[in-house]
Amino acid sequence: MKAELLYRYREDLDEGAIIEVVVWRVPTPVPGSTHAFKYRLFYGFSGHRVIGYDNESEKGDHRHFEDREESYMFTSPEQLFDDFLADVNAVRRK
Repeated sequence: MKAELLYRYREDLDEGAIIEVVVWRVPTPVPGSTHAFKYRLFYGFSGHRVIGYDNESEKGDHRHFEDREESYMFTSPEQLFDDFLADVNAVRRK
């Protein structure tokens, strides 16, 4: 089985921010992860990430929130989207 693109979305927001989401189903877990998904979720501005979720090889599942990086407990793509959007909405309300 080859990697299968499940979801790709990009939105340029009025304030100049970008939301971009890419999720793949992969035949074997990315090193550091235990599930069959490779993902990258981004909220920020050109050249500046404010929020990001990804499972970079060897680092496993983690999120970037402003200047912090911390591990993330991946359970499903749906929960990933919900958690990401909750963070985006919290930052945008500030």
